[in-house]
Amino acid sequence: MAEQTISIKLDGEAKEVDAHQTGVELFSQDKDIIAVRLNGEPRDLYTPLHDGDDVESIRLESPDGVAIMRHSATHVMAQAVQEIRPDAKLGIGPVIENGFYYDFDVDTPFTPDDLKQIEQHMRRIVKQSQSFRRRVVTEAEAREEERDQPYKLELIGKKEAEIDDEAATEVSTGELSMYDNIDRDGKVVWTDLCKGPHLPNTRYIKAFAIERSAAAYWLGDEHNPTMQRLYGTAWPNKDELKAYRTRMEEAAKRDHRKLGQEMDLFSFPDEIGPGLPVFHPKGAAIINAMEDYSREMHRKAHYSFVQTPHITKAALYQTSGHLSWYKDSMFPPMHLDETKDEQGNTTRPGVDYYMKPMNCPMHNLIFQSRQRSYRELPLRLFEFGMVYRYEKSGEVHGLTRVRALTQDDSHIYCTRGQMKDELKSILNFILKVLKDFGLNDFYLELSTKDPKKFVGSDEIWQEATSTLEEVGKESGLELVSDPGGAAFYGPKISVQARDAIGRTWQISTIQLDFNEPKLFGLEYVAADGSHQQPVMIHRALFGSIERFFAILLEHYAGAFPVWLAPVQVTGIPVADEFTPYLKSFVEDLEDHLVRCEIDYSDDRFGKKIRNASKSKVPFTLIVGGDDVAKQAVSFRFRDGSQLNGVPQDQAKAWILDIIARRAQVNSADDFAALTK
Repeated sequence: MAEQTISIKLDGEAKEVDAHQTGVELFSQDKDIIAVRLNGEPRDLYTPLHDGDDVESIRLESPDGVAIMRHSATHVMAQAVQEIRPDAKLGIGPVIENGFYYDFDVDTPFTPDDLKQIEQHMRRIVKQSQSFRRRVVTEAEAREEERDQPYKLELIGKKEAEIDDEAATEVSTGELSMYDNIDRDGKVVWTDLCKGPHLPNTRYIKAFAIERSAAAYWLGDEHNPTMQRLYGTAWPNKDELKAYRTRMEEAAKRDHRKLGQEMDLFSFPDEIGPGLPVFHPKGAAIINAMEDYSREMHRKAHYSFVQTPHITKAALYQTSGHLSWYKDSMFPPMHLDETKDEQGNTTRPGVDYYMKPMNCPMHNLIFQSRQRSYRELPLRLFEFGMVYRYEKSGEVHGLTRVRALTQDDSHIYCTRGQMKDELKSILNFILKVLKDFGLNDFYLELSTKDPKKFVGSDEIWQEATSTLEEVGKESGLELVSDPGGAAFYGPKISVQARDAIGRTWQISTIQLDFNEPKLFGLEYVAADGSHQQPVMIHRALFGSIERFFAILLEHYAGAFPVWLAPVQVTGIPVADEFTPYLKSFVEDLEDHLVRCEIDYSDDRFGKKIRNASKSKVPFTLIVGGDDVAKQAVSFRFRDGSQLNGVPQDQAKAWILDIIARRAQVNSADDFAALTK
């Protein structure tokens, strides 16, 4: 009797295979294939195949393959921890950018020696070629197996809406499954609740390391117990791990928190609170340069500047939907305006006020303040508006995640017919501005509707999403998908930029919104006299001033282009007798708004030069006897090269020209090329 066969599609081609086959047999000749995408879902190679299945191979070096390998590494790490500390209670172990982590409830925090021991134990597990095998279990079976693991029991009991992306690594609302680690003798040596998928065996984890430990709240909630989080990284080969470590070393040197302190740019005083930065004079100088340039560009692009208050009555955010969808990220309300008589009886009830997390509802009120004509559209409103987000204290991070942030926020109101051209114009405007700040490597991400969190009809969402997709594709930039990543009121395109060391940052966002205008009853009078609803485009170019500041600080490693540098010129006299001459020249530059300082300290000349180099100032102007005699100055650049005896008028003209051109100058050669 002939072997039964089934028909599948294998990497795009129709194929007849034996009914009992799995991906293990199908790809036995290609050891780089570690999993499959089965009917669109990533699954283990051991997953049974059925007639009509669409099977795509997943290679180890692919993004999906690397993610699966890293998640398998979390299991190996958790197994190692429990074999060393049997009483450790398991939390969650998701994949994150560049690696993974696992949360543990342990009696004593992990020490550096513990991390070395755990990593060595992981290597022993990897060498054992333990296979990962999935078992589907009932909820009752899962609870029995995890009876000594309180955090796993909590996950089993969570409903679908309560499971976030990280916890979803552990459980699926469709079915529950356990993963057994099985040794070469077929013995189950360790088990974890997980939805998978995983590698065929541990030998595929070729290059990994435990990086650090940290305290973390269970499921990120500061009201929950504190756990110990172990962070690790894993890569397809040792060369990629080495390259990653080199990038991390460079990133550590560029850490904006470290540079901010060294360069005296900003601080986070305990007296003010976490996530609430203060900018020192040099930091504020950079902020002002960023904002001045932005204002100039927005004026040229015909934006109208507005200004709105920091707090508002709750009703505004009830109308916009933020209190329904965004309340957990808002600061608690302030109950104000209540009045009482002499007997303590309330004569006028109070009202809840909120610190604003978004500017858009207030901009809607500006549009609504009078009748609008189609002739006014597109109406482009712009504001540097400070907003407030209640980030948990354990989640704030330098300037990249703060509680008070300044958005360069625009809301554009246009007709449906203007919509596509306006989106193209906005995207081109964004890219031009970002390039002027020295970012040149971009791709786009399209965030679509979250089926659990949206307002409006499916038809409106489809129109908005299709329009953004068209604009993204026509830009010529790579467009990648972010399923479910949109805000509740509309899909968005975000501009992703790669910095000087190859890291990707989400910067600008463009959101297309048909829903907020409807919620606020916004209308304009069309050419035929009818009242029509405008389309609303939300656009943040920097994202936030604070976060963009941090990105630029790390991108340039503090060595900003001259136009952005907090101090553009530092003057150093060779001896005190030359100070009056130098001071006169520097004051002339300051009259032309060049940011200057003179080192009046008692330090020796060599130390003054070293201090100027550490501060990363673009131009150090040195004045000695020959310079005074020739009515000249000498330039010293960041790389230590010099250009001596430049006449005052020429030096001034060159400095002003380079600032105006927003050029980067690090050496005498750079300077010469720009001043030919």
